[in-house]
Amino acid sequence: MKKGKTHKLSTQEIDRIIEMAWEDRTPFEAIEKQFGLNQDDVIKIMRKSIKRKSFENWRKRTSGRRTKHQSLSNIKMPRFKSTDQKG
Repeated sequence: MKKGKTHKLSTQEIDRIIEMAWEDRTPFEAIEKQFGLNQDDVIKIMRKSIKRKSFENWRKRTSGRRTKHQSLSNIKMPRFKSTDQKG
């Protein structure tokens, strides 16, 4: 993450990033495409924005999870995407 990148994000954008990161089926690549933040950037935002125990639980749940990485995922059918959703 470039220095100051999170300062350019609005509260609503940070809330959306946290929401997307918390969802098990939203891959990090989707967050990167929509917000320009890689997995490390998302981890930094999550660490800074949520309670320590919540962060630890999230990391345990998402570490190595196939659905959080498009390249590891074996989902063949694209999921429904709202017309309001970017990417």
